[in-house]
Amino acid sequence: MAAVLNNFVNSFTNRLESPVRQHLKNVYGCLSLSTLSAAAGAYIHLYTELLEANLLTTLGTFGLLFALISTPDNGKNQKLRLSYLLGFAFLSGLGLGPLLHLVISINPSIVITALIGTTVVFVSFSISSLLAERGRWLYLGGTLISLLNIMVLFSILNLFLRWSLFYQAHLYIGLFLMCGFVIYDTQLIIEKYHMGSKDFILHSFDLFIDFISIFRHLLIILTQKEISKEQRKRKN
Repeated sequence: MAAVLNNFVNSFTNRLESPVRQHLKNVYGCLSLSTLSAAAGAYIHLYTELLEANLLTTLGTFGLLFALISTPDNGKNQKLRLSYLLGFAFLSGLGLGPLLHLVISINPSIVITALIGTTVVFVSFSISSLLAERGRWLYLGGTLISLLNIMVLFSILNLFLRWSLFYQAHLYIGLFLMCGFVIYDTQLIIEKYHMGSKDFILHSFDLFIDFISIFRHLLIILTQKEISKEQRKRKN
């Protein structure tokens, strides 16, 4: 076991240069902080009366996102930009509150299952991307973005048609796309670093969006399966 772990670590060392590894440490450190901030936001919505998801918090989410993107990294404003990122993550977690409340009312274990599943999926696809040949998966970008745009258009159309079959397909295809974005964004971060972009805060934002999107999709899919199982039990 130790030999396998040692070979695994050496594969990262041989494939990624020391500056790139340090940059990725910063990226995943920010991602971890963002995830904790989102968890705090969800907890506050569920178990306190301090804040709840509403229109103002949604506007605040977009406001912090705009502030983060529009504030360039100059090496001196990292704390300010990190606060924007953590604020965005906090309000994003707050926005998940209503969905989490519904899921918990059906089966609280779904949340834990979805979180573990999200972590396993995210880590697995991230490692496969890091161990792959440099730039191998960058060609996925155009395909993923095109499919995402098509899904957005059909989602708007489905607001009027209300096809349940399309909604189910949208969920599973969306989950598949987010997994693809984990691979693509991970390699894109490395390429951006080689091109001179060392903004690890904004790079971690991309991965946070991937993580939270996978978690949301898994929550909905697992909840639907739980509801279907309960309905079958009642029929029997």
